[in-house]
Amino acid sequence: MSARRRVGVLISGRGSNMKSLIDAAKAKDYPAEIVLVIGNRADAGGLAIAKDAGIPARMIAHRDFPSRAAFDAALDKTLKEARVELVCLAGFMRLLTPEFVEAWRDRMLNIHPSLLPEFPGLDTHARAIAAGKRVAGCTVHFVRAEMDTGPVIAQAEVPIEPGDTPDTLAARVLKAEHRLYPMALKLVAEGRVRVAGDKVEIADA
Repeated sequence: MSARRRVGVLISGRGSNMKSLIDAAKAKDYPAEIVLVIGNRADAGGLAIAKDAGIPARMIAHRDFPSRAAFDAALDKTLKEARVELVCLAGFMRLLTPEFVEAWRDRMLNIHPSLLPEFPGLDTHARAIAAGKRVAGCTVHFVRAEMDTGPVIAQAEVPIEPGDTPDTLAARVLKAEHRLYPMALKLVAEGRVRVAGDKVEIADA
């Protein structure tokens, strides 16, 4: 196969979605490799997971920079030094500047725990239950400057069961996230995903 696409992952916390990407990339026929993990918090547990997997892990604290633009410039420089081609946000709890987003347009993916455009932002599971929804889920999309927008690459539905709490629903959605994110990255890394306007077109294998 052709060279694997080089992927950088940005995290702020435990890195469970990052781990699902690392695990998928262990397969020899997976079209991407995780070459760098960057965390913006020293207590991001995912940094230790990355190091244990033999992946370079960097901590770049946003608090060390005078502005969002300066922090994003440091991220951009570090990603480029590692020759990263695709960026995956995995629980990265920082809004990125429009300039950074545009620099990585259609090369930066995010996963969100709802069926976008429903329930962008936080507390997605509580909001879905409160709204009386029968179905929740998760979405992988290309990042745009507006939060939780951008062309949808893939979605997975998860039924909302009677008696579900935000925590029980979140646990089931997270399992779906761990399957969906590696699948979506695979499609992008294989070059099968094309953005036309604001919609994603996926070519057959």
